[in-house]
This record gives sequence, structure tokens and C-alpha cells, in this order.
Amino acid sequence: MARKLRKSYRFALRSALYTTITSSLLVVLILFYVERLEWWLVALFTLTIFPFTFLFLQYRVEKFIYKRVKKIYDDVSLLESTTFNSQPVTTDMETLTKEIEKFARNKKVQIETLKGREEYRKEFMGNVSHELKTPLFTVQGYLETLLDGAMEDKNIRKKYLTRATKGVDRLIYIVNDLDMISKLEVGNLVLHREVFDIVEVVQSVFDMVEMKAAKKNIVLTFDTKYEPVYVNADKERIQQCIVNLVVNSIKYGKEDGTTEVSIENLVKNKVIVRVTDNGEGIENKNIARLFERFYRVDKSGNRKEGGSGLGLSIVKHIVEAHDEKIYVESVFGVGSEFSFTLEKAEETIKVNTKA
Repeated sequence: MARKLRKSYRFALRSALYTTITSSLLVVLILFYVERLEWWLVALFTLTIFPFTFLFLQYRVEKFIYKRVKKIYDDVSLLESTTFNSQPVTTDMETLTKEIEKFARNKKVQIETLKGREEYRKEFMGNVSHELKTPLFTVQGYLETLLDGAMEDKNIRKKYLTRATKGVDRLIYIVNDLDMISKLEVGNLVLHREVFDIVEVVQSVFDMVEMKAAKKNIVLTFDTKYEPVYVNADKERIQQCIVNLVVNSIKYGKEDGTTEVSIENLVKNKVIVRVTDNGEGIENKNIARLFERFYRVDKSGNRKEGGSGLGLSIVKHIVEAHDEKIYVESVFGVGSEFSFTLEKAEETIKVNTKA
């Protein structure tokens, strides 16, 4: 398809044509008036004046538009638009209009993103404040009581110091989780990959949290009996993921419920680990934000189950640090399933490991 003639050229052509016709008619009238009308002179004048007029008008129009468009480019460049900075100034109005519209759309998206981040920042700061002030006020209350005279009673002193220590432990727990998630987000946490049996890791997690599950009479189980399944990952971090997911299922699980773990083979040398419960379930409107730091589905701020509010966010970052995927499916009132993929170890590696 032939390129459309630039609008500035069309303008110059029409203007040159009008000027040529007008001036040629004027010349004809003058020559006729002096009775020396020579048509070859008229033709020569016409052929000379048209290109001259066209070039003159085109130059003037281009320069006129360029000055004003250049100012637009300079003003836009102050906003650090890579689109405008990476290309030469154009005087084509259609191209310029498209670029301005594209620039405006990009800026609108950026502004909306910044607004969303600002809302997230405010919510995050409020959540951090809430998480930290509860143990801080607890420790402060016990210490002030001791300083006010309760220290003289040996039994009270020991009891209050023990409770204050628990508050300090919770603060350390939250700070450690914040430190870990910060390292994960900036990529400073080094993964120590090794080949290990994921079934054995899950069983060890069951052993670790069985007392917590017993308080709500929740059964921790595999969906079937498994032979060893070897994966290549950071064993300590993956164990932390499974602990967080199992503890979360217990925390929000129903009395006399079940937390079930399954391990399935996938294509491309992958396995998927699923943690399923029959607890409260999660409403669809909350699923998209589950992995945000300190985000809680329970807006009442119930903290009776403890935790830092960072568990799911840490799980997501650890899984993604392994270049793997994490998924969540839930039906409100029925239960939830969290799953993540891992790289399955090669057969040769497994043989060497067993040897």
C-alpha cells in the first residue's frame, strides 16, 4: 500500500497550486493589458513559480510546526517518557497525535499503579504497626507492673518475666520473618539446593505440628502411601513452606477436620505438592490478595492463633525463588487447597544419593 501523502505536503501542494494559478492569471492580465501576451512566457512562469512556491511553503510550514512540536517533545521529556526520548522529533500530526495518546495511556496506567501502591503501603504500615504493638504493649505492661512493686513477689516476678519473654519471642519471630521476606524480595537469599525425599520432609512436618493439630482434633495425613519421591531444591526452605501451609490449614481448619498432603508427578520432570483441608475456605474476593504481607482474610483482626501474618507471603517468595509456581483453590465453607511445583531429581542422582 502506498504511503499516504503527508498532510504538510498536501497543504503545501494545494497552497502552491492556488498561488500559481492566481499569480499566472495576474501575469496573463498584465501581458494582455500591455498587449504583449506570449503563452510561452505564461507557461515558463507557471512552471517556475509552482515548485518555488511549494518548496518555500513546505519549508516554512515544517519550520513553523517543528518549533511548536519540539516544545511539546521537550516538555514531555521532562516527564522522562522513554517513548519520546528514544525517537527523533516528527512534524507529522497523525504520528504525533498517536504518540501523545499512547503517552497519555501509559501515564494513566502508571498513575493508577502508583495509587494502588500507595493504598498498599498505607495498609501495610497499618498491619505492621498492629502486629508489632500487641507484643510490645504486652511486654511493656508486665515490666511496668514489676517495676511498680510486683517484683518483690518471687512467684509473680517469675510469671510476668516468663510472659514478657514470650512477647519478646513473638517480636523476634515477626522481625525474622520480615528480614527473610525482604531478602527474598531483593534476591539476596541464597538457596542451597540438594536432592532429598519430599515425602520424608512432609512426615517430619506432621511430627512437628501434631500437638497443634491435636488441640483441634485435626488429622494430618497423606492421601495414599508413598515411596520416596526425590526432588532438587533447598530442603530447609521447602520444609518451611510446608510447615507454613500445614499450620495455616490447622489454624483455619474446623474441629475434627483433616489436613491432607498429596504428591503427584507432572510433565517436564516436575512434581506438585498439594496441601488440602476441609476448613473455612476462602471467598473469591480474597484469593487474589492471599500472598500479600500481613493480609488477613479475617478483618476482625483475630490473632488468637498467633503467627506473623507473613507465612503465605514467605511461601510464595520461596517457591518463586526456585523458579516454580504456587497455586490456590478454595470453596468458601468447604475447604482450601494450596499447591506448589518442584523439580524432580533425575534417576542418576537418586541412585547416587541412595548409594
